Amino acid sequence: MLNIDNASVGFDTLGLPENLLSALKTLGFESSTPIQAKTIPPLLEGFDVLGEAQTGTGKTAAFGLPALAKIDTSIKKPQLMVLAPTRELAMQVAEAIESFAKNMKGLKVATLYGGQSYGPQFQQLERGAQVVVGTPGRLMDHLRRKSLKLDQLKVCVLDEADEMLNMGFLEDITWTLDHVPDTTQMCLFSATMPAGIRKIANRFLKEPVHVKIAAVKKEKANITQYAWKVSGIQKITALTRIAEIADYDAMIIFVRTRNDTVDVAEKLERAGYPAVALNGDMNQQQRERTIDQLKSGGSSILVATDVVARGLDIPRISLVINYDLPSDNESYVHRIGRTGRAGREGTAISFVRPREMYSLRHYERLTSGVVKTYDLPNIQEIGKKRIEKTRLEMAAIIAEKDLTAMREIIEEMAAESELSMTDLAAALLLQRQLKQPLQPKEDPKPRRDTRERNERNDRDGRGRSDSRGDRGNRGESRDARGEGRGRDNRAERAPRKAKEVRNDVDWQTYRLEVGKEHGAKPGDIVGAIANEISLDSSYIGQINLHERHTFVQLPKGMPEKSFKQLKNVRIRRQALEITVSDTAVAKERPRRTERTERPRRAN
Repeated sequence: MLNIDNASVGFDTLGLPENLLSALKTLGFESSTPIQAKTIPPLLEGFDVLGEAQTGTGKTAAFGLPALAKIDTSIKKPQLMVLAPTRELAMQVAEAIESFAKNMKGLKVATLYGGQSYGPQFQQLERGAQVVVGTPGRLMDHLRRKSLKLDQLKVCVLDEADEMLNMGFLEDITWTLDHVPDTTQMCLFSATMPAGIRKIANRFLKEPVHVKIAAVKKEKANITQYAWKVSGIQKITALTRIAEIADYDAMIIFVRTRNDTVDVAEKLERAGYPAVALNGDMNQQQRERTIDQLKSGGSSILVATDVVARGLDIPRISLVINYDLPSDNESYVHRIGRTGRAGREGTAISFVRPREMYSLRHYERLTSGVVKTYDLPNIQEIGKKRIEKTRLEMAAIIAEKDLTAMREIIEEMAAESELSMTDLAAALLLQRQLKQPLQPKEDPKPRRDTRERNERNDRDGRGRSDSRGDRGNRGESRDARGEGRGRDNRAERAPRKAKEVRNDVDWQTYRLEVGKEHGAKPGDIVGAIANEISLDSSYIGQINLHERHTFVQLPKGMPEKSFKQLKNVRIRRQALEITVSDTAVAKERPRRTERTERPRRAN
């Protein structure tokens, strides 16, 4: 164990090259975190490292910076490979590494994960990416296809190793590491050290330096925390309502990716709320200009990602919106810490999907606070706000402007048309509010009758929804469905149609070890999952049954407890044995060469 205390250590004392130090300076990083101070020197010296630290402690920079220092950009082959448990974390790690390497000319980063077509990933690798970040399943696929070659690999990193173990990636990790050259420097990070992780470390790491960072409880900030449960209304609509009615000086909206910063900022602009984006694609001059705008009051809404907003200290920020929840709990603390600075009061509102509600308990524990339920402003409140705003604006005009000429015109119009002054004022007000109605229309109510019936039948597991979905599919061609004749076979092969697949859910494909051979039907799958972990059946996506197994879409980020519960659930006396899969349900097709995978023709 290295004997380094928690005192502030500057990056310039750790032996990093100048191009990385200058990039850190432009990103606003000055002092290293404990995990960085303890990890960077041994990695630069060539030691393997076993890091034990909580998420959000700065692990990406801890392994990314020394690994980048070893890369030769003239070699157009992977020299750093990072294994991450989820697509979101892989994207976040790749974005951070790109930010650190902004002064490394010719460096390319490839991000490889399931759910994305192979074409763009092949292109990234063919262009000579020196850094590869990916999920275990997709990395395995590329190694098998020989599109990913590791003969020049210098550093291999396992990030969030315990999470990968919890998600059933042990065999995938072992298989992948078996293909890593013996000369590769290894680095493993994990928040905990269960037996499975120690087994991997003992097998693949050579006399590693063990760096352990104790979890630090955060000081309770003067921040009121809220959570709005995303339902019925789109997130961008909710965001515009908050922007219109909330009392704030300036706000930061946190999103997941760089593209999202631009997308959300543009949508706010179109809705009449000027917003600026801050992301890693901007150069230092653009970043400074954007931050200066926010500091001076030139703009009041900033849309940003975690990486670029770390350490941002702007006193006038009084509201933080977590438009997308962060990939780890510690990042939540960093985000809401952008408000409530220096003893000031602040407010944080998180947009939380039903499958993410469990995260709130972790946020409360980390902040020693309470996350209250946020009631989104309804249209009546918005109408009152708009009317009051208009009244104040008109009162200010009357108090500050000379309206003599306007009064004369109105009086003439009233006399010539025999209209009352009230009618004329009402007509002018109507004309004024055409773009933004003073009294908004009611939100369209979702049609619940059919949906609720289908969901009840799904939960019963009786299969009645199968026949309904079958009737709804009669207009489709057999070729498009890839099915034979017969109602039962059609219900088993086609994705469920009782509800359309939700487009507001980040889906993950899971494999169940139960199939048609065991007598399972889609209704059985839905009923078992919904009842066992109390999951609304609208959050169970497409189901594709095969002879001996089934692929099903469930929300990404399933809690470990729920995952373990489903492991031993039985359908038709067969245990589900659920595992994570990179297979896309919608694209799954039986292989013609395998007789057991052919759809059976009904009698």
